[in-house]
Amino acid sequence: MPLGTAFLVQGDVIVRLDKYLKVSRIIKRRTVAKEACDGGRVSVNGKVCKAGAEIREGDIMEIRFGNRVGRYQITSVQEVVRKENAQDMYRVLEESPEIAAERR
Repeated sequence: MPLGTAFLVQGDVIVRLDKYLKVSRIIKRRTVAKEACDGGRVSVNGKVCKAGAEIREGDIMEIRFGNRVGRYQITSVQEVVRKENAQDMYRVLEESPEIAAERR
């Protein structure tokens, strides 16, 4: 069942990868998130994914920008979230200091 650009499948909310990156504010603009995905710099559960890949709770996401790496576990998938609550959508597993500074 469609919910905007999210889908509800057997109780799970599923969102496109580029939208998740923007809503969670790991990457601040959706166009930049799409470019990162389509450029092969984002993987989910060890598989390089395009912007339209479906994201679910529990997935492990890795983002590479040059020699900087960020690894995150997805803890919540929502289509809309307030800026103050965006950091609750994921858990940082590994992150270079430069990426952490850019996220803030």
